[in-house]
Order: sequence, then structure tokens, then C-alpha cells
Amino acid sequence: MEETISLRELFETLKKRLSLIIVITLLAAAISGAMSYFFMKPVYKSSTQILVSQAAAGALASLAGLSFDADAKYIETYNVIMKSPYILDQVIKELDMDTTPEQLNGSVNVAQEGASQVVTISVENHNPAQAVLIANEIAKVFQREISQLMRIDNITILAPAQLAENPVPVKPQPLLNIAIAVVVGLMAGIGLAFFLEYLDNTVKSEQDVETLLGLPVLGAVTKINSTDERNSASSQKKKTKTNRGESLDF
Repeated sequence: MEETISLRELFETLKKRLSLIIVITLLAAAISGAMSYFFMKPVYKSSTQILVSQAAAGALASLAGLSFDADAKYIETYNVIMKSPYILDQVIKELDMDTTPEQLNGSVNVAQEGASQVVTISVENHNPAQAVLIANEIAKVFQREISQLMRIDNITILAPAQLAENPVPVKPQPLLNIAIAVVVGLMAGIGLAFFLEYLDNTVKSEQDVETLLGLPVLGAVTKINSTDERNSASSQKKKTKTNRGESLDF
């Protein structure tokens, strides 16, 4: 016989394990909040912008002997060069940093602003002042070295990175982390509730008896506690006295 689960049974399961679901959700939120506020180091972000002028892009196109109708392809080349070990290794030496080009590459992001010729260099670091220094140094080294690599000298630094008075970290985001933890904890609690219900093989209803024995239930005996038994006996005595009184009056 095929088993079906009704929405009523699902809600009954959730109601039965509601305390467990709430505890798991609150525990997940508390752990996430503690990790975000007390254990995870804040990460600060600093950005600088450079301009690849039309003259530079045009010179590169003519140098390659190609028709040029968009600068995006060449700006992508500049983006790769800026994150290359050739540039980052010089940045590390000039700033006397204790890191490798590969590690520094992971904290640097280079992106073109839309379809423009403006490129943004963003650096993330646990030290906001260090993030500013690295971003500006990458722009300076690239501006200096690109003229030798590709014979282009029309790279302009538009907006150098600056240190704010009160730097605000971009990571972690405690409220977002807590919200995600609440959702994950809620899903985990619901999943655990249904899993525990699945492991519970005790007989609780007539349907369980039918499923277990494969026989129809003809009747059921309800559980009577001592209070119900006393109330039933008292009601029976009153009914008997009333009946006797009615017989005498007749």
C-alpha cells in the first residue's frame, strides 16, 4: 500500500519539534554573530582609477596593424599586466612587503568601468593604510612600466586612493552573516525534525497499526485517567438518583 503524507502531518511534525528548530536556528545565529564580531579580522578596501587615453589605444592598434573600433580588448590586456608578477613583484619590493606576487594577486581586483577607458584598481587588506599604499603603488608601477612594455606613455592616474578618516571594513558583514546563518539554521532544524520523525518507529495512530499489520482497525479504546473515571462515576450516581426520584414521583 502506497504511503501518503498530508500537510496536516507535516505541520504536526514541525509543531512537535518546534523547540528543536528554534534552538538550532538561534545557535546558528549566535555562532555566526560571534565569529563575525570577535574572530574574523576586518578587511578594508581601497581603490584608484587610471585612464587609458584614446591616443594610447590608437597607437597600440596601429602598432599591431589592426583595425580598432573598441578599446575594451586592449584594456583587458592592461588588466592582465597589472596583476602579473612582473608588476606585483616590483610593488612588493618598493613597499618592502612580506608576501608573494601570488598572495598579493588574490587581494587585487582590476576592472574596466563599463565601456569606458577608465580602469579601477581595488585592493583589500586588513590594514586600511596598507590597502591605500598598494593600490597607488600598482598604478604608479604600471604607468611607468607600460611605456617600456608596449611603447605607450598615455596612462593617466585619475583618482589616487586616499585613506578615509574613519575607514569602514567591507568584510565581514555581521548582519548579512547572521541572516544567512538564520536561514541555514532554520533549514537544518527542519531537516533534523523530519529525520528524527522518520527514525521514530513507534505506533501512535490507527493508521500506523493498519500500515504495520496490514489489517483494518475495527475499534479503539481511549485512555481513561483517574480523574475522568471519578467524574464519570459521579455523573452516573447523579443520574441514578435522578431516575429514582422521577420513579417515586410517578
